[in-house]
Amino acid sequence: MDRSDRGRDETREERLDRKWADLLQELRVMQTGTQLLAGFLLTLPFQETFWERLDRYQHGVYLALVVVALVTTLLVTTPIAVHRRITGQHVKERLVTSGQRTMQGVLACIGLMVGLLSFFIFDVVAGPWAGVAAAVVLSALAAVLLAVVPRRLADGAGR
Repeated sequence: MDRSDRGRDETREERLDRKWADLLQELRVMQTGTQLLAGFLLTLPFQETFWERLDRYQHGVYLALVVVALVTTLLVTTPIAVHRRITGQHVKERLVTSGQRTMQGVLACIGLMVGLLSFFIFDVVAGPWAGVAAAVVLSALAAVLLAVVPRRLADGAGR
């Protein structure tokens, strides 16, 4: 019987099922936040004063933010579409690996959204320098929380 080398008494198939279930739960959490943000962004241009208040540069930043939000929404749903297409083909390991790679893309897009959104809001409300400062600080925080902390925890798990 194929057993995990990480202290769990599970077969290879059980481990893949657990990893897939964990991945789905993580995607559900990200999907909710991403869809709420995308939905909010999509309503802004329909506010009477929103679009007229922005200059051309802010229009471009806003549209880039919408594109990132929509790409993130697509990425977060990709593993489900892949699962639907290949279910029953006994390729769960490929599914889990693909889902984990997609998750890295989702996290990168979320970090990018945090940076762009903070820049956009601070730029509109307090000016371009405040936008740059907010984007730098919040992008750095996103990088630490979404990439550095998980890597450090993973590196320390083997000790």
